[in-house]
Amino acid sequence: MADPQTWRARRTAFMHRVAARTAARARPATAFVTAPEPRTIGHFARGRQLIAGNLLFAGNLTVSAKGSVWDVPEDDPMVAAEIHGCAWLDDLAAVGDARARAKGQAWVQDWITRYGRGSGPGWTPDLTGRRLIRWINHGLFLLRGIEKEQSQRFFRSLGQQTLFLSRRWRTARAGLPRFEALTGMIYAGLSLEGMESHVAPAVKALAADCNSQIDAEGGIPTRNPEELLEVFTLLNWAVQALSLADEMPPASIQNAIARIAPTLRALRHADGGLARFHGGGRGLDGRLDTALANCGVRDHPREGLHMGYLRISAGRSSVVVDASPPPQGAASVNGHASTLAFELTSGRRPLVVNCGSGVSFGPDWRRAGRATPSHSTLGLAGYSSSRLGPPGRIIGGQQEVLVDTPDVVHCQIVPLEDGKRLELSHNGFQLTHGLTHARILDVANDGRGIVGEDLITTLTDTDKARFDRALDMTALQGVPFAIRFHLHPEVEASVDMGGAAVSLALKSGEIWVLRHDGTSELSLARSVYLENGRIKPRHAQQVVLSGTAMAYATRVRWSLAKAQDTPDVVRDLAPVASGIGE
Repeated sequence: MADPQTWRARRTAFMHRVAARTAARARPATAFVTAPEPRTIGHFARGRQLIAGNLLFAGNLTVSAKGSVWDVPEDDPMVAAEIHGCAWLDDLAAVGDARARAKGQAWVQDWITRYGRGSGPGWTPDLTGRRLIRWINHGLFLLRGIEKEQSQRFFRSLGQQTLFLSRRWRTARAGLPRFEALTGMIYAGLSLEGMESHVAPAVKALAADCNSQIDAEGGIPTRNPEELLEVFTLLNWAVQALSLADEMPPASIQNAIARIAPTLRALRHADGGLARFHGGGRGLDGRLDTALANCGVRDHPREGLHMGYLRISAGRSSVVVDASPPPQGAASVNGHASTLAFELTSGRRPLVVNCGSGVSFGPDWRRAGRATPSHSTLGLAGYSSSRLGPPGRIIGGQQEVLVDTPDVVHCQIVPLEDGKRLELSHNGFQLTHGLTHARILDVANDGRGIVGEDLITTLTDTDKARFDRALDMTALQGVPFAIRFHLHPEVEASVDMGGAAVSLALKSGEIWVLRHDGTSELSLARSVYLENGRIKPRHAQQVVLSGTAMAYATRVRWSLAKAQDTPDVVRDLAPVASGIGE
């Protein structure tokens, strides 16, 4: 959402209120055209928490004796967005018993009472679209056993929100917010009596956004894998709704789905979760599998870059590398300085990760999560490969875009006899230190090991002069650097071989060993794992190879491989952590 401090945002918010209150005076929609079919997926455990009165939204926990979602303070815009988007209905429906239904019915009726006349933070196009999809998806769940008057209020509010969307969807920010608004309008137009006139304009606009916002390779400007999954899911829902109504979805929407599907397959790890880059998490459990199964597209990803990422699958292991420049301009408000960072998953167990997005834990964690030290790559002390611009540089308020980003990022795949070599480089430290970071990753075909090399070097006389100035600022003590390997919280790490190696034990019983060439200092340090749905960050560890650059070229070699006695196939049936609660 736009920042309320700017005059443009204030005008937009004012017009939203005018449109909402005008729509609230209408008396549209009295019933569903056809019985809606639930498509959204919720968490059973989170639904039980909601019923018990433990209300966790955007990392903020409220314990309510009555267990009402409207008891949660809405001072934090992220909390307000989660509540008014009504995705919690998915979790209550996942429980599905009488208590869950009573909670859902009471909370929806309470929303109509409190906010149905056009007040509150929920009257934005994206949240209205998100809310409409949930109310319609779970319509039968919400209507069962309620009084006629409550049923009439429910349908009247659905129609009013649809009218609001028809007038205000154009103000939604391009990308996921507008996809949510338009899909909600399509859903409502197809599902509600008297709302069919809103379908054609929404379908036309959605088709246009598919052409403008989804590139030829199936990527989006933010380069956020989880956001791409959300867009993909919305497009699937729109196509399914149109097909059930015997309407032909436009070719541009179907083509967008066909482009996105292989890209999402390329961005998932061996455990089924998405790579965690540029503000995205691993995705809701089951969301990716369901979307891929329903889309009807069976194309596998080709070799090479997908939305700027490079994925190598070998044996039971998967490696995903950020191998392109970060997002630019307004698309980078959640972007990270993660160039050349990688993640490694073995079977169902993440091993090397990035810290993730700290958005739900407040502005300090959000900034920390975006910095290079929060990623598994090389960084210089006090500097990230991309910097955060001042608040308001592009879109106002506290939204900070990335500036001074690498503009030259090279990526090449070289076949080897026993694997593949990834040759990567970026110039994100060139302006500040005259240094280019080059990274080589040799991935074995059996997935049992990676041999890595990180090099920071000057390339031109200008670069050498910049490096000399940076060296002078350290009183000739050298430019400090660190190569970080952030570990998943379930990985147990211990220093071995007198400090020459680190053993990494996975819950599956696998043992991996990280070694280095002795040119840097190896240490274990504290880290965090940032994921949505938790009250606070999870404690984790990181392996750090640190040193100082004294010359025009500094090289560090390292390897990460399974211990020799670790079998190729490990029986691993333990459930993966759900990410709910602490």
